[in-house]
Order: sequence, then structure tokens, then C-alpha cells
Amino acid sequence: MTRFNPRHREHVLTRDQVRRIDRLAIESLGIPGVVLMENAGLHVASLILDLLTTQQLLEPRASRVAILCGGGNNGGDGYVVARQLHNWGVAVTIYAAKDPDALKGDAAINARICQRMGLHLLPIMQPAQIAEASPRWARAHVVVDALLGTGFEGQVHPPLTQIIERVNQLQGPAVVAVDIPSGLDCQTGRPSPVAIRAHHTVTLVARKTGFDSPEAEPYLGQVSVASIGAPPELIDQVIEQG
Repeated sequence: MTRFNPRHREHVLTRDQVRRIDRLAIESLGIPGVVLMENAGLHVASLILDLLTTQQLLEPRASRVAILCGGGNNGGDGYVVARQLHNWGVAVTIYAAKDPDALKGDAAINARICQRMGLHLLPIMQPAQIAEASPRWARAHVVVDALLGTGFEGQVHPPLTQIIERVNQLQGPAVVAVDIPSGLDCQTGRPSPVAIRAHHTVTLVARKTGFDSPEAEPYLGQVSVASIGAPPELIDQVIEQG
């Protein structure tokens, strides 16, 4: 199922290097950003399917996954995860922390696809919506954190603070973070006062510098590295440039 790139397990990237790899893949190689997002979401979805079937010993059609999507590209990855899991027979519900109609770029494309597919989508933009949704998350087998990505710095703000607090109170589901747990600074490893405590983090391209910080350890869980389709030579080039 999941295909990770063992060649880059040992590499560690800064926030700027992550951005340069994305930019060069799009501008120099001509790989559309939506293709990179598709690759990222597909790999995360594949890991979740492995988790459901091999660790939780569930059939896909007996599995329930809640996917929490934010407003940026990390949220866009989440919409891809939802679509791929649905295609494999998993019961998915998308929880939108930002109005899908207000999204831009590649994230908007993937949100629209999910809407046109008729996937179950519920808003979590207001306190009452969050309070109503969180008991549903407790009944899921996996909760996917696709709220904030590697661009996050500083502090988390409402409504994401309330969403993250509710996720951290869950007892049953496995929490899988896309690229980085929301609220964790990928550069420093410093958590916001409110940050997702993931059981699994599927980080894209390579580990991030902040992952080696002792402050980050309680939030990351088990870390896996997944490809976005950027060729190894491009990643090597960016790392060599520093």
C-alpha cells in the first residue's frame, strides 16, 4: 500500500527548505501543485488504511474516519485523504474548520471534488458546531489532523483552539497528523499552548528540524516519512544548498 522513500528518512528539513522544494517542483520541473497535493494525500490515506487493517484489524467498510480540514494546503491534503479513503470503502466524514467555498488554489480544487462526490461534510467553525461534532470523533477509529501545516508559527487561535482541545480529550481513536501536528512549530519544535497530541505523524518529504526538539516529542507520536513526488535529486539539491 504505502510507498515511503527510504532514501530520505535520514534527512531533516527546515521550513524554508520545505517551501523551496515545493516551489522548485512546481516552477522548475512543471509538476502542478495539485499533483503534489494528490501524492501527499494518497500516501497519508494509504498509511491510515494500513493502520486500520493491520493494527486495528478492521475491514475498510467497517472503519470510520473523521478528517478535520483547515483552510490551507494542509486542509487540502485532508480533502485528498477523505476522497482516497472513501474510494477504498472507508466511511469518512469531513469536518471543515473553514468554509470550503472560501478556500483557494489546490485546496479549493480538492474540496470541490469532495463536495461533488457527495462526501459527508460538516462545519466546525462555531463553538456549537464543535460541541456537536466532537462526540462523533470519539466514535471514529481514526481522527485525521489536517488543520495546520508547516507554515504555522506562534499561537493557535479560535476556533482551532477549541477543536484541538476536543481532539486531545479523545480516548479511543488513533490521531494521525498530516505533515505535522497542528500547533507545533516545524522549525523549532515548540508547541503552541494548544497543540495536537498525535499518535502518528505522516510528515511529507522528510523529517523537520523541530522534530528533534524534546518539546516536540509528546506531540509527534510515531513518525513516518511520505513522498509528494518530488524527485530525490531535487531534494538533494535543496539540502546541499542549505
